[in-house]
Amino acid sequence: MPHTTNMPVAPRADANLEQRLQLLIDAVVDYGIFVLDPQGHVVSWNSGACKLKGYTRDEIVGQHFSVFYPPESVASGWPQEELRLARERGRFEDEGWRVRKDGSLFWANVVITALHDQTGELAGFAKITRDLTERRAHEEQLRVSEERFRLLVESVRDYAIFMLDPQGHVLSWNAGAQAIKGYLAHEVIGRHFSDFYTPEDKSGGKPEHELATAREHGRAEDEGWRVRKDGTMFWANVVITAVHGAGGALIGFAKVTRDMSERRRLEELERSSRRMNEFLAMLAHELRNPLAPIRNAVTIMQLETLSSPVLRNCRDVIDRQLTHVTRLVDDLLDVGRLTTGKIKLRTELVRFSEVVSRSVETARPLITARRHVLEIEQPAEPVYVNGDSTRLSQVLQNLLVNAAKYTPEGGRLRLKVQHVGSFVDVIVSDTGRGIAPDNLQRIFELFMQAESGTAAPVDSGLGIGLTLARSLVEMHGGNISAASPGLGLGSSFTVRLPGANGSAEAEAEQARNEIGSGLRVLVVDDNRDSADSATDVLRLLGNQVESAYDGESGIKVARRFRPHMILLDLAMPGLDGYEARKRLLAAGGHEEAFFVAMTGFGNEEDKRRTRTAGFHAHLTKPVELDALISLLNAARAARNADARPT
Repeated sequence: MPHTTNMPVAPRADANLEQRLQLLIDAVVDYGIFVLDPQGHVVSWNSGACKLKGYTRDEIVGQHFSVFYPPESVASGWPQEELRLARERGRFEDEGWRVRKDGSLFWANVVITALHDQTGELAGFAKITRDLTERRAHEEQLRVSEERFRLLVESVRDYAIFMLDPQGHVLSWNAGAQAIKGYLAHEVIGRHFSDFYTPEDKSGGKPEHELATAREHGRAEDEGWRVRKDGTMFWANVVITAVHGAGGALIGFAKVTRDMSERRRLEELERSSRRMNEFLAMLAHELRNPLAPIRNAVTIMQLETLSSPVLRNCRDVIDRQLTHVTRLVDDLLDVGRLTTGKIKLRTELVRFSEVVSRSVETARPLITARRHVLEIEQPAEPVYVNGDSTRLSQVLQNLLVNAAKYTPEGGRLRLKVQHVGSFVDVIVSDTGRGIAPDNLQRIFELFMQAESGTAAPVDSGLGIGLTLARSLVEMHGGNISAASPGLGLGSSFTVRLPGANGSAEAEAEQARNEIGSGLRVLVVDDNRDSADSATDVLRLLGNQVESAYDGESGIKVARRFRPHMILLDLAMPGLDGYEARKRLLAAGGHEEAFFVAMTGFGNEEDKRRTRTAGFHAHLTKPVELDALISLLNAARAARNADARPT
């Protein structure tokens, strides 16, 4: 038999495997893979280590691996500690800063594995290093962002922002939650959020329902009463948002609560104010209806000669008190208009002496009744302002009436108008009861009634006149102030308004129309006292007058009577004034009639509505004699214009 020799093949196979493994390791570029001897010197070096750390194989082999560590780590002995831990545990992993050849730092993930020979002796260490600088920068950025967001949330004080677990227990608590709900973080974390709800809402299952809504729809929003730690309640706006993890599982809820108590209070105040204004408007209307016939009756007594001094005195008393009541009704309405912004100024060039005359004439009866002396001082040259003559007269009249009312009988009142630069100052002063220093600003507040400081009671009115005066003056671009040396020493009020230049046209006197030949006038009003007394006044002024007590009757009378002027009450049952006017015009023969809307409602919106409806004039009850005469003049002027040849 031929001789056969058995050749060992395992060593060659191991060598080939080792060679292929080395080639594989050298080809890896994303990881630094190298071997250390038992003392930590570099034995092998792959291309990934070269790329990562910057050393070539020839530069690093034989050096101690501590060159990859920052000086402070080397000084603390950390490289040797890593080898000790790897030797003891077989494997050690760490993350930290490492140093490249050029001195730059990178964040490394390091795995060191102990290597042993066939006898179990330590042969060295395999070390794998990965550059995680970019990941760490991203994580740090995320951490900083989260920290900033956490600080932001925790510092917010206007909103309660906190987290709930999926069952509704509080997980976090910011400063706003503490400020709004009153709990400190350690007092509330772990408690169920239903503790913030009223007993009624809790028994009705509202907290659970809100979580279910947020879980199903992603979000739930509600407004309602919530309870603070001390048991007080506040009106809250609440938003609950479901929070899901990366896998889509519910991890809890974000809850944002805002205290809306102030907004709700303002809304309720606005609603209350609106209801009050509606009530005041209706009250004024209802008061004006009975005041109208009383005013007409007084006017009749003024036009007729009364032989008895007692009756004349009674007539004058009624006249003064009726004027006072009418002014109170108007003030009530104006307060409502001010709060809703419905007072509109009809601005024109106004000669201020006319405002003074009008105001003094209105306040004169009270001044005379209290036996005061009124001094009036005005510049020789005319003084002009741009404003609403009626509203300016209302301001001045209010100040004069107050001065007369709060000055003991036989006092002295003074009204002075003067130029101060480009402004016009109007000063109303008296020798009356004066004003305490603490009340000089408060007297302009709504419903404010200053103490008189006297034993005798003084009628303080409603405490709204000065509020109206201040608002009206400010609407004209001016201001009003009060001054007084003290109680019992009199007071003065100064109104400052922007002045205006007069013109030749403004200087021209307007010729006043006088009552001449009478008109045929029809009065239609369901209030019989009002209709009859107005009829008597119009007849005493030299007119032919007939009356009717409802719209249908008025239309029948108009067909026969052919009136030049028709006074129509707007708020009649059945056929109101608006519809009656339409029916009269549709019937024909009344195209040239002067239609007057007669009503207890007299604000600008009411007047705009009657103008839009086609009425020539708007008469507010109770009807003043001057207003009635002006309407008669306007009706006759319109009649004369229609009669002129074309």
